[in-house]
Amino acid sequence: MSEQGSILTRRQGNLLVITINRPAARNAFDRETAEGMAAAMDQLDADPSLFVGIITGAGGTFCAGADLKAVARGERASVPERGGFGMFARPSTKPLIAAVEGFAVGGGLELCLSCDLVVAASDARLGLPEVRHGVVAIGGGLFRLPRRMPHHLAMELALTGELRDAEFFHRHGVINRLVAPGTALDEAIAWGEALLVSSPLAMAASKAIVAGAADWTEHEAWQAQMPIAAKAIQSEDRHEGLRAFAEKRRPDWKGR
Repeated sequence: MSEQGSILTRRQGNLLVITINRPAARNAFDRETAEGMAAAMDQLDADPSLFVGIITGAGGTFCAGADLKAVARGERASVPERGGFGMFARPSTKPLIAAVEGFAVGGGLELCLSCDLVVAASDARLGLPEVRHGVVAIGGGLFRLPRRMPHHLAMELALTGELRDAEFFHRHGVINRLVAPGTALDEAIAWGEALLVSSPLAMAASKAIVAGAADWTEHEAWQAQMPIAAKAIQSEDRHEGLRAFAEKRRPDWKGR
């Protein structure tokens, strides 16, 4: 377990819990934090016994976006391999769950949009306030958000910079589950553990195909999905899944 720094990682069985650990700065990202998040993504991708990642924030808030003091010093909260915040351009290939308490604004909302599932406390607040500061949200929010909610609502958020409560985002499909304040991480961990019934290789392949589908015609999709699915279809885990079904037991996944 990583016990210090701006990104903490804690292994819990087959889950990797990743905590943004700058509560005094409302978990805003500077260069060091982006590098720490990229390292956590690398760890999750490289370890075949880690199946799901969960991202949360310390101190009762998720993430307030970029650290403007670091920006003023000339720092960029970005790494070449994975982009902004260490994951915007290339998040982990494995399922990621955001566990949101407090504020997820600017890059904080873009972190949520980089994840596959979002659990949020009912009193959380989210939005893209960049335009109010003469900045453009270039961490993926302006093209990911309109893929997840109606165009005109995404445009309203982008142009006004207004924050909305978690219920608004839940109602329009951006947040999967609303939970009681203070319980988002526990609920995300419980959901992550429930996902472990599924093959990790099949989940990763399914994630990649769903992500790629936005850029494929249906004709292209029939061919494009096959090389992505092949790793799971040809794996030891596929044989284990079939045996477990026949033997009426839970599969013992190995991630290979």
